[in-house]
Amino acid sequence: MQIHLADHVLPISGPPLQKGAVAVSGETITAVGAADEILPRFPEARRTDHGNAALLPGFVNCHSHLELTSLRGRLDDVEHDFRSWLLKLTSIRSEMTDIEIRASALAGAREGAAAGITCFGDIGRSGFAGVEALKQVGLRGIVFQETEFSPDDRTAADDFGRLAEIFESMYGNSTDLVKVGLSPHSAYTVSSRLFELISQYSIVNRIPISIHAAESSAEYELLMEGKGFFTEVYEKFDVEWAAPRCTAVQYLERLGVLAARPLLAHCVTVDQDDIKRLADYDIRVAHCPRSNAKFGHGWAPLEQLCDAQIKVGLGSDSVASNNICDILGESAFAALGARNRPGSVRMFSAADALRTATLGGAAALGLEDSIGSLEPGKMADMAVIGLDALCQEPVNDIESALVFSSSGRDVIATYVAGTQVYP
Repeated sequence: MQIHLADHVLPISGPPLQKGAVAVSGETITAVGAADEILPRFPEARRTDHGNAALLPGFVNCHSHLELTSLRGRLDDVEHDFRSWLLKLTSIRSEMTDIEIRASALAGAREGAAAGITCFGDIGRSGFAGVEALKQVGLRGIVFQETEFSPDDRTAADDFGRLAEIFESMYGNSTDLVKVGLSPHSAYTVSSRLFELISQYSIVNRIPISIHAAESSAEYELLMEGKGFFTEVYEKFDVEWAAPRCTAVQYLERLGVLAARPLLAHCVTVDQDDIKRLADYDIRVAHCPRSNAKFGHGWAPLEQLCDAQIKVGLGSDSVASNNICDILGESAFAALGARNRPGSVRMFSAADALRTATLGGAAALGLEDSIGSLEPGKMADMAVIGLDALCQEPVNDIESALVFSSSGRDVIATYVAGTQVYP
């Protein structure tokens, strides 16, 4: 038994506690409360006093691409053109060796742990790098095997066969901490038939899936009108692809994909009709505000998604598009963006932001029963954030101090299932 003490404990499922304590037995939380209540209950327990710090659930990064960590800043010269960015990314990625991909993913996992991230929803194409990186660092997560460029129905059966073969090899390497899933990349890079095959496979086998959806106005134009974006790429490679003439969310519903309850990344261009569909199907959303803003894609209607009871978490996306993997910093950007977004309907509070960064992300990955808040019976996934920096003082409101005055660089310790993984 070990008791963690801190000047501030934030269970997320309840109000913040001053001079709080979290009792941990093995991998799970036994008790949470005021220190003067918890300590007498476990007089023989070892104590770790974090002092002037905040102890809260570990952050959940529910949309990342750890394999691309080594490309930080490498694509910033074409970030003004998303099509060119994707093509350059694909070209560079194809030249990376297995060793380079493994090293890149491991560097990303370590960066996340140092920023208090305890769980990732990671998308990769290698079939191994993300899983191995999370295992080596000791993190929790779901690694989604992504499809290759496969928008033509004529190759759907072969495309699915290759994807399923890779996934099944990954499945054999999954653990209690690291699970695996599938990621049909997007509505414009995956054929309608392949979408159907993957969603059916997901439903029958209860496999989580994640999809990039409604990410930009260029994607919206491509799906609605069949113009711009990737049309010349389809022509160059003799791909048969027809615009569905509807939004990405409507298209996924038409194909039966929403019935698999996927995690949708971005959702920048969703309208009120789309939001209703997402809520009706109990769809989860990964909100990636920094990455969206860096491309100039706009702001997802974060507060409207949350108010519709949609499970929303935060994602860094890749550091090739965001440059940093910091969910605490992402929470500030999300809150400020929600407040400043054209059409914003209410103020998104610091408490809202912290909940989205922790319990919201856990729910987005379907893990809210085991992580995301500090409660007895849940896994002891925790982040400790130091509060000694001048820019954090005085702490008049701990939630505001964390969201608007702190970042991942202030993290002093990270624990997964009771085990310290950073430093």
